[in-house]
Amino acid sequence: MRTNIVLDDVLVKEAFKYASVTTKRELINLALKEFVANHARKDLRLLRGKVKLDKDYDYKALREKNN
Repeated sequence: MRTNIVLDDVLVKEAFKYASVTTKRELINLALKEFVANHARKDLRLLRGKVKLDKDYDYKALREKNN
């Protein structure tokens, strides 16, 4: 989709410092992808009280096994 937008030049320059892209088009696409991914993540607070752990679950033993 083609569109014309006015971008904040200072913000665009700052964004280019953090992104490994070379064009404004790539920068905007990257920003949109990150925006959507960020909002698509489930808020972990919504899971409070819904996750049941097994009584025999021993996270300390699992840590020792992985080290």
